Amino acid sequence: MTDHNKSKAARHKPAPAQVLTHAEVKAVIAGIAMAMFLGALDQTIIATALPTIGRHFNDVENLSWVVTAYLLTGTAVTPLYGKLSDNYGRRIMMLIGVGIFVAGSIACAMAPNMLALIIARALQGLGGGGLMALAQTIIADIVTPRERGRYQGYISAVFAVSSVGGPVLGGFLTEHIDWSFIFWINLPLGLIAFVTCFVVLRRVPYRPRRHRLDLIGAVLMMLGSVPLLLALTWGGRHFEWISAPIGGLLLASALSWALFGWRLVATPEPFLPLSVLGNPIVRCAALSGACTMGAMVGLTIFVPLYFEVVMQLSASQSGLALIPLMAGTVTASTVAGKAMMHVTHYKRMGLAGLIEAIVALAALAIWPGSMPVALVIVLFAVIGLGMGLVFPIATVSMQNVVAAQQMGVATGASNFFRSLFSSVVVALLGAIVLSGLGGAGANVAVEQLAHAASGHDLVLAFRFVFMAVALVLAFGLCFMISLEEKPLRGPAAEHPVLETGAPASRTPPQ
Repeated sequence: MTDHNKSKAARHKPAPAQVLTHAEVKAVIAGIAMAMFLGALDQTIIATALPTIGRHFNDVENLSWVVTAYLLTGTAVTPLYGKLSDNYGRRIMMLIGVGIFVAGSIACAMAPNMLALIIARALQGLGGGGLMALAQTIIADIVTPRERGRYQGYISAVFAVSSVGGPVLGGFLTEHIDWSFIFWINLPLGLIAFVTCFVVLRRVPYRPRRHRLDLIGAVLMMLGSVPLLLALTWGGRHFEWISAPIGGLLLASALSWALFGWRLVATPEPFLPLSVLGNPIVRCAALSGACTMGAMVGLTIFVPLYFEVVMQLSASQSGLALIPLMAGTVTASTVAGKAMMHVTHYKRMGLAGLIEAIVALAALAIWPGSMPVALVIVLFAVIGLGMGLVFPIATVSMQNVVAAQQMGVATGASNFFRSLFSSVVVALLGAIVLSGLGGAGANVAVEQLAHAASGHDLVLAFRFVFMAVALVLAFGLCFMISLEEKPLRGPAAEHPVLETGAPASRTPPQ
């Protein structure tokens, strides 16, 4: 080869990619913080507004669908975001997710009735389903599992602000301005998130890997989930539990899930990759995290209703009362994330947390309406602390055993299970709460719920709510027990290129 050809080949040979510096890692995490904040805030700010939304539309029976619709569409697109981000880069998919989320927020704020609000929430979920999954994937791209605890403080600060401020802000806007402002507030926040991600995510490492999009698998998942959730919502209300309509819905769900399972085996690159799900650590971590997330979302949605109609608090007061639950979750997640850097048997923290949360829920189930408000709040703080210990363990242990080129797909699959379990738990708890009304009509006002509470109907219903959440966490405990502990990986040997095509700097995070 001539000197000229050697020189030409050298120019076209890609430069070796390196990891980001500590300062660059902090800049990227700060950049995705607003996108994470959008997704986290939406889970908490709406909770304290739900009773008022039910009162506004004079419809409580379909209120759980305001949450379920978001979770369903978010569930369906989460693995797709992971695959698309592997194909085209994290940055472009994050920008698309933020844009769709903001458009859905506008539709929610302008919804004229409950049906329109539910549809708008489904649109919002199409964007929101990618925000948290992509944020977790980006963090996994730039920080190894062992080093992740070092940056856990930045991540937890976002969740602390959203978890503590969301219920208070939601209660204030709902009580003193209008419930629609919990959605209008996403416009300025979404604009900040879009601009910030556009600028800083140019530095995100990018491992190009082409994926096929299994849209048929996503549709089958929806066809399996919707009839199941409808059966949980309508059973005992519109139709008897043992009736042709409910049986037909359950049969349709079972057939769709059977086809979904066949699709996972039959297609070359399925909606949920079997190569990832076949790993027992991934499977146990994803399912333990999914059970815990389902319990947390279910409590976040129905605890404000419990405070308002059983404990007789206002919307603002219920928002304040929800803070210990959310603050406990964030605090414990931060502690567990940092402790994982130094603790060999890290899953013991998750086991202890789940046990203490189950015990606290058992106390609430035994005395659901007779305890002082202060003691109830303390118990919810204990529950939050217990659940918070699980999330970093489930996420990091899963990402610790997944190849770099499958990080987006694996993280999307994990978030798929979390969203799906959350949808089912919310629908199940909604059915339990509505059972406390003992056959009221389709359109039920919050005042009727309060009246039912005075007759101890809803007190009994919330006893079963807390028992159901404790059972969900018990399943999560079983999966955590089965989780194998692997030593966390340190700095990787091979490093990606950036989304701009330029190599990252050569200095690893210090």
